[in-house]
Order: sequence, then structure tokens, then C-alpha cells
Amino acid sequence: MGFSATSSATATLYPRLLRRLRAAALGLLALGALAACTPPEPVFRSTDISGADYGKGFTLTDHHGQVRSLADFRGKVVTLFFGYTQCPDVCPTALSGMSEVIGRLGADGERVQVVFVTVDPERDTPALLAEYVPLFDPRFLGLTGSPEEIAAVAKEFRVFYRKSGDLEGHYTVDHSAGTYVFDPQGRLRLYLRHGETAETVVADIQALLDGK
Repeated sequence: MGFSATSSATATLYPRLLRRLRAAALGLLALGALAACTPPEPVFRSTDISGADYGKGFTLTDHHGQVRSLADFRGKVVTLFFGYTQCPDVCPTALSGMSEVIGRLGADGERVQVVFVTVDPERDTPALLAEYVPLFDPRFLGLTGSPEEIAAVAKEFRVFYRKSGDLEGHYTVDHSAGTYVFDPQGRLRLYLRHGETAETVVADIQALLDGK
């Protein structure tokens, strides 16, 4: 009589257990299929600031005298650096580095716009920017504006700058030294620290150009 009760319970338990195992297996397969269909998020080598609530755009005058905004470069990766033409080291180093990056990108370099925003608008006229910025690459653009316009754009990008020294004309400008990078859709995506290697910048820009 005991043997019969155990057999009956076992016969009832096994089908339930099998159904649960089968349901769990199907659930794992579904998760696996979903993971396979969802492309992995890119892992950038520099600082990923996607979704930042600042740095929405800019409207300034380029060294050709043309008013420019971020929307003008839609379809290209845009790099944005703040500096000034009389900067002794940081600015020429940053622009030289971007020149190397553009060269390493080959044909894809045509899909990148390097933008240099002066933080010294009193001295950096469009004519002076037109002499200085293209020295690093003819495709690079220098942007300027009134002191008030520059201050507003710098604030939008959380860029610090301050004159130091003889303010009558012989002065330097202390300023933030990083570079912002927008993807081809005009979204702020990356922050490049000063001194970032060309390999890192090339890899990250190529990822943005590839739609990552």
C-alpha cells in the first residue's frame, strides 16, 4: 500500500518538474536570443559623457567671417577645443594632436570637423585665426565672437578661462584644456583629456563614425 502511494506521488511530481525545467530552459533561450539581437554598447577609451545636460551647441563666427552653429556640421564628428592663438604650449599641442588623428583616419578624416574656439576674442580676430588655425590643417576652423558670446558658449560647455598678467595687452589666458566630441547626429558624446594618445582618439572617433 505504501509502495503504491509513493509511486503515485512520484508520477505526479515528475511531470510538474519536467514542465518547470522546460519553461526555465525556454526562458534562457529567449534571453540568449534577445542578447544576440541587441548590439553591445560601445566601450570608449576616453571619457564617455553621452547624455550630458550641458554642451548643447554653439553659434559663433568662423575665421572666414561666416556664422557657424553645430547644426552646420551634421553628418560629421565634431571636436571642440577652447584656447587662444598666443597660447605657448597647450593649444598648439592639442591642435597638432588632432592633425595627427585626422591623418591616421585616412579618408574618414574628411568626416571629422575640428573646431577651435578662442577664449581671447579681443586679440584673436577672424584674420588672425585664419592665419593660425589652418597651419595645423586647412580643414580646421577657428571660431570667435564678442566677449559676451564667448563667455556664453564657454559657460554652456563648463569651460573655465581667465586672463593672467599685464591686462593692458601682454597677458596669458589660463583655460580648460580638454576637447569635446560630438557624434554625426550632433550629440555630445566624449570628453578627451589633454594629452590623450592619438591611438585612443582615433579609435573613439572611428567608433562614432561607424555609428556606435
